[in-house]
Amino acid sequence: MADNSHEDDLERLKSALWYAVGQIVDEFCMSRNRNATPQFIGALTELVWTQIENVAIDLESFSNHAGRTTVTTDDVLLLARKNPDLQTIMGEFVEARKAMSASTKGTQRAKK
Repeated sequence: MADNSHEDDLERLKSALWYAVGQIVDEFCMSRNRNATPQFIGALTELVWTQIENVAIDLESFSNHAGRTTVTTDDVLLLARKNPDLQTIMGEFVEARKAMSASTKGTQRAKK
């Protein structure tokens, strides 16, 4: 029964991805007065699904190698290492969030 539920979850996720990809493609096509076939949307959805699976495997491998059971931002940044521009943008975002989180914690401590 657990396998059936897992397969149902995967099918729902894939359907949601197909819908989201279709919405993005439709919006792009409408802005450029173009058409996309359902076969194109299906193929693009399969490509994105495969990429998501590969990213998930890599992230899990990185966290396991570090001896953790939880994926962290360090794992995500390691995954982005092959694209230096993306890694820079993501690194800056993470640092900004950490700084914002630290300042919020400092404000909360000062109020107590």
